[in-house]
Amino acid sequence: MNITKQQMTPPLLTGASVEQKRAELKAYFQNSWDSYDSLFSLINSHEAFYLRPEKLRHPLIFYFGHTATFYINKLILGKYLDRRINEKLEAICAVGVDEMSWDDLDSSHYDWPKVSEVIAYRAEVKALMERLIDTMELSLPIAKDSLAWVILMGCEHERIHIETSSVIIRMLPLQYLTPSEQWQACAFSDEAPENALVAVKGKSVSLGKSAEDHTYGWDNEYGQAQVEVKDFQASKYLVSNQEFLAFVEDGGYATPEYWNGEGQQWLAYTRASMPRFWLKKGEHYYQRNLLSEMPLPLDWPVEVNYLEAHAFCQWKSRQSSGYIRLPTEAEWYCLRDKIPTDLVDWQEAPGNINLEYFASSCPVNRFEIDGLFDITGNVWQWTESAIDGFNGFEVHPLYDDFSTPTFDGKHNLIKGGSWISTGNEACRSSRYAFRRHFFQHAGFRYIHSEYREIPAIEVNHYETSGEICRQLENHYGEPSLNQDNYPQQLAKRLLALTEKYGVPREKMLDLGCSVGRCAFELAPAFDHIDAVDFSARYIQHGVRLQQGQSVRYTCENEGDIVDFKEIFLSNLGLEQGKDKIDFCQGDAANLKAIFTGYDLVLAQQVLESSYDPRLFLTNIRQRLKPGGLLVLVSDYSFTEEVTDKSKWLGGIKVNGENVTGFDGLQQCLTGRFTLLEQQEITRVLRSNRRHYQVSELQLTVWRLENG
Repeated sequence: MNITKQQMTPPLLTGASVEQKRAELKAYFQNSWDSYDSLFSLINSHEAFYLRPEKLRHPLIFYFGHTATFYINKLILGKYLDRRINEKLEAICAVGVDEMSWDDLDSSHYDWPKVSEVIAYRAEVKALMERLIDTMELSLPIAKDSLAWVILMGCEHERIHIETSSVIIRMLPLQYLTPSEQWQACAFSDEAPENALVAVKGKSVSLGKSAEDHTYGWDNEYGQAQVEVKDFQASKYLVSNQEFLAFVEDGGYATPEYWNGEGQQWLAYTRASMPRFWLKKGEHYYQRNLLSEMPLPLDWPVEVNYLEAHAFCQWKSRQSSGYIRLPTEAEWYCLRDKIPTDLVDWQEAPGNINLEYFASSCPVNRFEIDGLFDITGNVWQWTESAIDGFNGFEVHPLYDDFSTPTFDGKHNLIKGGSWISTGNEACRSSRYAFRRHFFQHAGFRYIHSEYREIPAIEVNHYETSGEICRQLENHYGEPSLNQDNYPQQLAKRLLALTEKYGVPREKMLDLGCSVGRCAFELAPAFDHIDAVDFSARYIQHGVRLQQGQSVRYTCENEGDIVDFKEIFLSNLGLEQGKDKIDFCQGDAANLKAIFTGYDLVLAQQVLESSYDPRLFLTNIRQRLKPGGLLVLVSDYSFTEEVTDKSKWLGGIKVNGENVTGFDGLQQCLTGRFTLLEQQEITRVLRSNRRHYQVSELQLTVWRLENG
């Protein structure tokens, strides 16, 4: 397929005909899938799939498989599919794409699949998805709890990775890529126009996508926020290579005072002296595009990370009165509002976006609207705004960690899209954010303001999710109802069990670790602990504490009254051994192969939170050393929302007889494990000052037999 002029717009959630909508969904799925295949077809050597031109990312073989495994993993989680296609691939290509502390970027830990295996897998997944779209129940409008929404989620997820993978491919040596007429870069370049400032009237800006909007959106787009923006001036053009070259030649990369603390650390680490996609041969600069190099196109937008853009603004400020800086998200919307339409309405894109014109950037003076150029498209535009949720933010239950791990003050929003931004990325309401040292097809425009203060939404550094706050209070709060702290109780019992049964304390796996207290309690006694939870929303708090940061959260007191709490490991006496813990995101029923060789495996309420507890129990022996202990903690409260009833261990009748959860547990483990003992342990979850949830959990201890 010729990649330009071939991108479909996202299907509307509404419509008059179910069958027409089904056809639209299938066509959009195929268009997304084929575009991804087209991008990866540019790689001419299997060797290139295993290189890591960007050390902060996995090799490309991960991303080649990732978008297909995403569909299967979400369908399994949503119980739309009851059988995996390739367990190994669906584990190894599942997570690890944002340089989070729990992302394992060590390739020695991975047995990467062959390219041919991924090609075959993708073909199998594509056929399955097409059959699913053809036969699924479909009603209009498409709702967030429907299978059609999950399919759109997969399409938009793949379109994100078309863009992010193209950045990595752009870093590969050219010998591994074959130029293609289907991916033609812009052929035009000249001297850059002189930049100027254009007055922009301030106003009250309403942020947030309406719940009634007729297009798919990610969770961080919804909600509401109101920001008062004062008058400012915006640069007429995106900063061009020529304009940025003046900063480079004036010693910008060698002048520390232009760089903030984070920027100075990045400079010291990378020793950068020019933008990532520039190179210098003799006295001449060149630019690396997706598939070729060319003499530096002076009138194309420069592509840099936030730290470089911020330093340029500091340099520019020395030459100006007032304040030169990057715009905020709200200020960018003051510009975006000059375009009254959105992607789904366009007959022709008002910028170099949606792969409509080129497979590269183009001159900064090509697309003008009301005196400003490239309001949308060409390259993403860095902002001063760290991403956070709007008021009313809610996660989607099938992708609860799409946004929340980035609500850390370390991920800045990019706005406007680039030449390769398609689907949701190209829509007005899209909100994508990256770490400030990351590279995308991103540049910037600057603004001039007479005001020092930056109009921004106050970033909420308090965890406010009721579910997560209850876990934080359960783990780190004061004991309730005269009951000892639950994770402390559990840790003491585990130490006693290892002592009693003579189990070495070398390596432990803590499954369902939640926010991490039990792992911290046990760390002084063990050589190494892998603490794994399905949701990054939990483990991110354990990671923050491990890094010496505080965690803030709210507890409902009474009605609208809340208590604000802040915890540190040092205040809890839990710093000893903290660096012996590796927090990881993972599916207990489908763990990566590296999780093996443990003396002790603890599974905290993994059974009732698993979509397939029998599969988990069947596979868990692969993780233990012979003679190792498996400790299961469960209340056997299986629900059909999480686990198909056919896979419940207990709480059911079989042939008219009652089968309890413990009965089912024995059936699964007897023969390979020996039951050593059973205990009861009480857990108290605080809902508010006077309301608690009390559970009596069963703790069972099993030893893996030799042989």
